[in-house]
Amino acid sequence: MTMLPTRAGTKGMPRAERERQVLAAATEEFGRRGYEATTMATVAARVGVTKPLLHQYFGSKQDLFLGCLEPVGDRLLKAVRTAMADHDNGAPPTPLRVLRALFDALDGQREAWFVLYDPSLPPGSEAAHRAAHYRDAIDELAATGTADLLHSTGSDDPLDADALKYAWRGLCTTLVRWWIEHPDQTPEAMAGRCARIFAIARAVDPG
Repeated sequence: MTMLPTRAGTKGMPRAERERQVLAAATEEFGRRGYEATTMATVAARVGVTKPLLHQYFGSKQDLFLGCLEPVGDRLLKAVRTAMADHDNGAPPTPLRVLRALFDALDGQREAWFVLYDPSLPPGSEAAHRAAHYRDAIDELAATGTADLLHSTGSDDPLDADALKYAWRGLCTTLVRWWIEHPDQTPEAMAGRCARIFAIARAVDPG
């Protein structure tokens, strides 16, 4: 990522603080609009800086996207790994622990999920490559969790595990999208809602 050597900010704001402000605004824009529809001019206008200054701070739009993507990807990966490692007695089942961890990690920046899962990233670009890296890492963790879950039900069909992994990604995306539309819902409330939904699913299971 291209950075100026100076530490000066704009309008009296320290540069580090201005950069945090830009990244927060850009993460929301990329998450809401997608990479293709987000422009440097839109991000600059939101923060109150000029477009040339934004390019000086972060380089290209792809550089700015990567500056948003990497903290989000690292945060979500850490949250999932920590949740899956928690095997204390009395802890919720793994799927509910992972969902609660995701909600906690995204609280205050819910659109960040769609920075990672953005279908508009240019194919073959560094942005697409890095996003795929994080998605693949999360999918590997999901595959481990779903395989264990299926094994506990007596299923050892690898296609069952693969289908459940994709269903899990879709479920997470749908829940986050719903959560964005209901800003009053806390991570705790969402975790409780998921627990009730899972209980209903078990109750109607014909097996």
